[in-house]
Amino acid sequence: MGRSTFPLYWIPLLPLLGAALNLLIGRKLPRRLSHAIGCGSVLGALVVAMVAVFYHLYPAWQAAHASVSHGSLPPVPQIVNPLFDWIVAGSVSIKLSLLLDPLSAVMILVITFVGFLIHVYSTGYMSKDPSYARYFGYLNLFTGAMLILVLGDNLVSLFVGWEGVGLCSYLLIGFWFDKNGTRVFGDENASAGKKAFIVNRIGDLAFIIGMFVIFAAVGSLNIEDIASNAGKLAAGYKPFGFGPYSLAGIAALLLFIGATGKSAQIPLFVWLPDAMAGPTPVSALIHAATMVTAGVYMCIRLNFLYMMSPAVMGFIAIIGGLTALFAATIGITQNDIKKVLAYSTVSQLGYMFLAVGVGAFSAALFHVFTHAFFKACLFLGAGAVIHALHDEQDMRAMGGLRKRLPITHLTMLASTLAIAGVPFFSGFFSKDEILWKTFISVNGAPGWSWIPSVTYFLGLAAALCTAFYMFRLYYMTFSGRIRAPESTMKHFHPPGPAMTVPLIVLATGAVLLGFMGMPSVLSSTNAFHEWLAPVTERGLHIAMGTGLLAKMGAKPVVADATKAHNHGLELGLMAVSVLIALAGIFLARRYYNKYTDDQREKLEDLANSFGPLTTLSQHKYYVDEIYNFIFVGGFKLLAGFCYRAADRLVIDIIGVNGTAAVVDVVGKLGRFFQNGNLQHYVAVMLIGVGGIVWLVGRPPAHMKVTPKGPIVIGQKVTIDLTRDNYEKRTLQYRWDFEDDGKWDFPKQTLPPKDPKARKRWRPARTSSPVVTHVFTKAKKYSVKVEVRDPRWHTTRYEKVTINVIDPNAKKKQDADKKKKTKKSALPAKAGGAPHASLQTGGPNRGEVR
Repeated sequence: MGRSTFPLYWIPLLPLLGAALNLLIGRKLPRRLSHAIGCGSVLGALVVAMVAVFYHLYPAWQAAHASVSHGSLPPVPQIVNPLFDWIVAGSVSIKLSLLLDPLSAVMILVITFVGFLIHVYSTGYMSKDPSYARYFGYLNLFTGAMLILVLGDNLVSLFVGWEGVGLCSYLLIGFWFDKNGTRVFGDENASAGKKAFIVNRIGDLAFIIGMFVIFAAVGSLNIEDIASNAGKLAAGYKPFGFGPYSLAGIAALLLFIGATGKSAQIPLFVWLPDAMAGPTPVSALIHAATMVTAGVYMCIRLNFLYMMSPAVMGFIAIIGGLTALFAATIGITQNDIKKVLAYSTVSQLGYMFLAVGVGAFSAALFHVFTHAFFKACLFLGAGAVIHALHDEQDMRAMGGLRKRLPITHLTMLASTLAIAGVPFFSGFFSKDEILWKTFISVNGAPGWSWIPSVTYFLGLAAALCTAFYMFRLYYMTFSGRIRAPESTMKHFHPPGPAMTVPLIVLATGAVLLGFMGMPSVLSSTNAFHEWLAPVTERGLHIAMGTGLLAKMGAKPVVADATKAHNHGLELGLMAVSVLIALAGIFLARRYYNKYTDDQREKLEDLANSFGPLTTLSQHKYYVDEIYNFIFVGGFKLLAGFCYRAADRLVIDIIGVNGTAAVVDVVGKLGRFFQNGNLQHYVAVMLIGVGGIVWLVGRPPAHMKVTPKGPIVIGQKVTIDLTRDNYEKRTLQYRWDFEDDGKWDFPKQTLPPKDPKARKRWRPARTSSPVVTHVFTKAKKYSVKVEVRDPRWHTTRYEKVTINVIDPNAKKKQDADKKKKTKKSALPAKAGGAPHASLQTGGPNRGEVR
């Protein structure tokens, strides 16, 4: 690890300063100055990031590469910028320190470059919005939080950025909380923001617990310290392990649950489609460059932790594959152009997690990289269409815009070809690599070997759906006749240069950037993977070094070497992917190229032929309704119960009103006694003194019975009245052992034939007695001891139940039962009564002595 004086802190600080200016004094500034601050701060961060990467990190990467022999793992080139001790508590010290390595370098370049283009686009899209400065302030804050997330060298810094983008998503999704001055749109937008915030908090809770697990095991949350001490996470396998999991696996699973919230995976994906309530550039920033990629980045950053638990990786692959297909099937039937792109994002994120689950960390980040460009272009293109049609988002009211919006049409076509996986566009290289790595991977967890095969077909099916719904969007928007009403087309206004230039730049990236990660079958070098190799490949070495996999009887998630070097197989699977994409495009063109009324009826008939499948897809599988019924409804019932039981009963009636009533009653009683009458005062004083004397004069009565538990007939029982800290007092005793209501005394202490003996007390003693007794019958006795203080004529008694049993009772019963059985089994004499009859009567029947 290398320390550097290069000021990495300027990368997140510049957008944060821009946010502070716009949010604090932006309302007093001219609009041009507001967007100059917003765009300029991100541009400044981009320049600093480029200098840091290309003039400092890249030479270190070259030197690290040149210093190792072929086939060995090069050291990770890093620039560490320690700032100050942030949290110090006892032996815990968490520093605010920034880390730049090949992984964070890719992320900061994507965030600042794509984020800058989105800022520039926003100057045209939001030009007439009254909250212009507030919008750019939130946008800057979003960018700054994401930069903190990727540059933090410990999980605490990462989590600060993690929560920061969560806050900004809430602010930006609900940005139009008073849209059109109506409560209807405002409430919908505000609810969408709250939904995103609450769902993410669910995942964040699991993320925090995962951090606690790591800290408890390692004693640090610094990422390099965790990697260096990964063996401590492996050591927890015996006490914490269950099934194929370990302490490392538990931490990895908890962190992944946090990622399912931030990156919209099953089951916490429901917030992302509703995020469309915010301005369209916000959707582009959330979906392409910032928030949703945070979960993928975190998993790649901690790749060594996931490589230590193949079962967790298999689970991630399943979730990724299911999410990719699930969201894609919903996107097929949506008519809101932004909703289609939203479910497309959920699906593409599923591909990224599928890559993480099969150990293809470089492929996952490569898809993050290409997806940032083509998805940002698609969202901004959709925004240009919506802007031109006066906020119309229903694709059924579009069509025929190819000539009206030529630049938007061409840029969206390029990005649609990329996301569909058409050869030589960026999405083809990144998505096809994920499918290839999935097909050749081997999950070494016991019983999980089927994961790669199943998830490969899930990804292939999702690819077919993606090509279909994306070209459905393209044809319904740009082909055929114009279906928008004449009133809308009269005020049609194409986007200006501020909106079209970012589209051109992003579309160029969507076309060309895939060549940075060409597969080995087409090129001898893969520049993107070589750049990331020091970070993404060391996870396997760390996992193998801990010895945890051997303890669990598992093997790491790696590629099958035989398949990986089979170029014929790779080309064949690549051809399958291309055919799948072309099939989706062909189907979309056939049904949606000319979206006439007749064609619409045919499509409705076709959709009806699928019956409930179409209905489920159109209603998004009723996931929102199910969640509302179970969770929202359940919490409302719980809240209502708490309101009635805790608030109204405990707090209001008992706590507030009850306290007031008690004070009122006490006050009235006090007023009755404090009346100035001295006779009353003397009487009350005497009553109090008498009460004190009575309490003090009551003798103690405390029995200790030995032995404890059931007593056997004939066994001696001791009752000890001795007390701790016994006071020397003259006390009298009497007791009743036989539970007959008569007081029992030892024979030698009583005069013979004394008729008053049972009413007398045992003579006074100055020490507590120890009394013994032998019970002769089996039953439960209620033994009573009464103590008297002759000075005050006060008494106190205590009762204790003693269970006396007869150990031979069961034997006698069994013997009697045997006799009875033998007698009943004897044959009867001919022509007369039975030979012997069972006698059940008698004075001793059932008696236990």
